[in-house]
Amino acid sequence: MVKQEIIFVPYPTPGHLLVTIEFAKSLIKRDNRIHTITILHWTLPYTPHADLFAKSLIASEPQIRFHALPEVKNPPPFDLFLKATEAYVLEFTKATVPLVRDALSTLVSSRDGSDPVRVAGLVLDFFSVPLIEVGNEFNLPSYIFLTCNAGFLGMLKYLPERHRRMGTMLDLSSSEDHHIPGYASSVPSKVFPAGQFKAFDHFACCCTDNFPPVYPVGPVLSLEDRPSPDLDPSDQRRIMRWLEDQPESSVVYLCFGSYGVLGAPQIEEIARALEVSGHRFLWSIRTEDGGPCDLLPDGFTDRTASKGLVCGWAPQVEVLAHKAVGGFVSHCGWNSVLESLWFGVPIATWPLYAEQQLNAFTMVTELGLAVELRLDYVSTKKEIVKAEEISEAIRSLMDGENTVRGRVKEKAEAARKALMDGESSFVGVKRFMDDLVGEDF
Repeated sequence: MVKQEIIFVPYPTPGHLLVTIEFAKSLIKRDNRIHTITILHWTLPYTPHADLFAKSLIASEPQIRFHALPEVKNPPPFDLFLKATEAYVLEFTKATVPLVRDALSTLVSSRDGSDPVRVAGLVLDFFSVPLIEVGNEFNLPSYIFLTCNAGFLGMLKYLPERHRRMGTMLDLSSSEDHHIPGYASSVPSKVFPAGQFKAFDHFACCCTDNFPPVYPVGPVLSLEDRPSPDLDPSDQRRIMRWLEDQPESSVVYLCFGSYGVLGAPQIEEIARALEVSGHRFLWSIRTEDGGPCDLLPDGFTDRTASKGLVCGWAPQVEVLAHKAVGGFVSHCGWNSVLESLWFGVPIATWPLYAEQQLNAFTMVTELGLAVELRLDYVSTKKEIVKAEEISEAIRSLMDGENTVRGRVKEKAEAARKALMDGESSFVGVKRFMDDLVGEDF
């Protein structure tokens, strides 16, 4: 039997790397036709340590190898990142095309006729769509690994079609509702991802006219905590010891992701809300400068010492798996959403950027699996959510009789079932591998 090599090109940020590498690991575990998975890694200026993160994720998996690409010679100006992040990423990806071409040439040529391993194809992140042309040059099929929810894919198909039909770009401030494939509810403009239209259009040029097959391979999530350069093992032990002392389902966990940095005025409102709500809490605060407690109101730590713990980095998987945690105030990054569902912990939605507003809408309105704090909050608008609104959402989230809690527990069971032999994820992975490799191999 000829063994297969698959080449992955993920988007080099922690969240995308984590789930992409987890998917690669799952392919190796499920299909013995795979000899090697090679990760082509490129570096963005705002993720300088992503290579170390990726290497740590694959350290225990000898069949996954890491191939670092050279530095991009003519990257787009960083000013573009500050104005339109997704456009910057798309232009940066285009600049990696010659580097990926050179890497593929080396990898493909190394598999000569005497080598029992063949390069089967490319698995690309959504933002790596420009690399499809490179795959075509080497007669390699390309597949897009979408790290977002399935509704996002429906939106990717719908939005360019709407642009062509209407002749105008979508105004996110409009009151227009949209009937998107895959959604039972109409989707309001205000929860569409801001600033990503250029990336959407590029994707549409590749697959709207001849939409490719879709392989449902999820849920894909890592049940091991992410390594962190800021991790102090003593902090992790302190957090877990504190949770051990709390009653079951009594703690609300607050965390806004790797890039969820909130300003001092918003930190103060959250602090007030936690005091008013009276619930036990674990609050992970990311700051640009200083420690997590530097922005807290005077006396807050002392006043809440018996009920709360404030930290910087938190071992999120361990936290959500702990019996003491009963709710999660989250930015609704899709990794965090999947982790909360897996462990049966309901979410109060507070999206910040990217597709998180659509994730929040999906969870609250479409699926009834979360409590609405906000659906359309955008971090760049610098709006301050007041303490009263936050505390009300926390009370609703932590209400033991909340119907959302029961639905989330049911979804946790469904997620586990999906990964079993013969169920949806198992079938999706097999169909993908059979199409990629060919059933005769």
